[in-house]
Order: sequence, then structure tokens, then C-alpha cells
Amino acid sequence: MQSFEQLSSQFGSFFNQAHFPAQPESLYRPAEYFLGLGGKRVRPVCCLMGNELFDEILPDTWQVATAIELFHNFTLIHDDIMDKAPLRRGLETVHIKYGEPTALLAGDVMLVVAYDYLNKVKSPHYHRLVSLFNTTAKEVCEGQQLDMDFEKQDTVSLDAYLHMIELKTSVLLAASLKLGAILGGAGEGNLHHIYEFGKNLGIAFQVQDDYLDCFGDPSKFGKQVGGDILSNKKTFLLIRALETAQGKDQQDLQALLQSNPPDKVQQVLRIYKNTGVDQWAVQLKNQFMEKALQHLDDIAVLSKRKEPLRQLAHFLVQRDY
Repeated sequence: MQSFEQLSSQFGSFFNQAHFPAQPESLYRPAEYFLGLGGKRVRPVCCLMGNELFDEILPDTWQVATAIELFHNFTLIHDDIMDKAPLRRGLETVHIKYGEPTALLAGDVMLVVAYDYLNKVKSPHYHRLVSLFNTTAKEVCEGQQLDMDFEKQDTVSLDAYLHMIELKTSVLLAASLKLGAILGGAGEGNLHHIYEFGKNLGIAFQVQDDYLDCFGDPSKFGKQVGGDILSNKKTFLLIRALETAQGKDQQDLQALLQSNPPDKVQQVLRIYKNTGVDQWAVQLKNQFMEKALQHLDDIAVLSKRKEPLRQLAHFLVQRDY
């Protein structure tokens, strides 16, 4: 069994090619620019790991992993537009560098090319793979819409937010693992457990992401720290703070949601610390991590074969960037 780092290096070599034609350069250069920003490539590598958990990595899996990575980057380009994000991985987002119309088209064409890679698959499981890919793609869009809907709502329950995160973030990680496992010949029970492992890991990952947006080191995190606060984005931390803040903290938080003073981020962080939501978020992350690891334990393969996935899980939820 290979580690995440080993497979990530191999995938990087495979993925580092021209995915688009040369012309029109004004469309395809922005798409290649965004792919060139890099990233952890967690989802495509999870597809490879899901395959290798049950069998040797098949040629088809590299095509599916590439489709996953292109789809993920398509969502990021569009998310950045919707979030008005200035930075991605420490560099200008596509819509800032090239304009929103071009960014929209660059994302669109990235999605189309993702299906070009899926069409290269020769596996007898092809239709099952495409069905899962499509279901997941729709769920990610549903999650993003719910995320935007929440911005207009005064209150959002923790359960509603968890459902949104499951759709927007977790299902793609879970499906990446399951797609690889399907190609590896996994049975139904194992497919269930590897999907649930990925889903719960994805939620823990998002809790950590919300936490880092507020308390991370901007030089490591690669995004604008406090961006969620400035946009009044409903996150685990804000929802919990709205539920638990009392007295002046509650009044101040409500006032800050209606205004944008220069020190808004610092004021909200003070309230978060007063209400203990920073510590609560760490506990919540650990709860979902434990659920994920239980499902990993329940997969019916030799324990040593699961070790790379166990190591990856710990890395994702303990990272500081």
C-alpha cells in the first residue's frame, strides 16, 4: 500500500499535462492558470487510495481521478465568484485576474473536459461510475445553493448547516473514495463503509476549515483569514456563537452582522473566544473524526491496508493550512 504522499506525487505527474487546446487562449489560459495554483489534490488521490484498498490501481482509475480533480476545480472557480474571494491558494482568483465572464466560462469548460476523461473509462462499472459522479455533482450544487441561501437567513440551525456541508463538501470526498473502491471491485458492505468514512471525514475537514478561516495563520492558510466573518457567512462557529452568546456579546454580535466596521474580524473573534466556540469546534471535529475512523475500521480488509487512509484522515483534520 502506498502513502497519500506517494500517490499524490504520482497523480501530480499524471495530471501535469495540458487539459485544454491552445485556442482561444483568452479562455483556456485562465483555466490552466487555476489548475497551476496546485492544491492538495485530496479528492483524486482518495479515488486512487479507494481503488488500491481493494486491488492494484487500474488505468481507468487515473481517468476518473482526473475527472474528479477537474470537477472540483470547476466548483472552486465558481465558488470564488459567488463568495467574491480575492485569493485562492495565496494567489489571485480567476475572476479577479481575468474577469467574471471569463471565469464562468473557464469553470464551465473545465466541467466539460472532466466528462471527456470519464468517457475514457473502459470498466464494466462505467454506468455505475457515471451515475455516482452525476449524483454527487448535483449534490455539490445543492449544497452551494443552500450555503448562499443561509447568507440571507437570520438563523440557521446546526442540523441544517451540517446537511449543507454534507452536500457541499463531504459527498465529493466520499464519492471519490467510493468511485475508486467500485473500480477495485469492493462489495456493497465495504462500499457503504468507505463512503461513510469519507462523508464523516469531510465534515470534520470542513469544521477545521471554518476554524482556520477564523484562527488560522494567513501565511499558511492561503486564503483571507476572517473572510467568512466579513461576508457574514453562516459557519459552524457563527451558528454556535448565535446560539450561546448572551448579554452584551449577543447584542454586539447581532450589531456586527448588520455592519462592517474596520475591526469587524477582531470583534467577532473576541466574541467567539468569550463564548468558547473555538474549543467547541475542536470537539465537534473530533466527534466526526471518530465516526469516520469507526467506518474505516469496519471495512473488511486487512488492517495494514487501511493505514494510509488512517494517516490521511489525521492529516486532514489536524492541518493548520
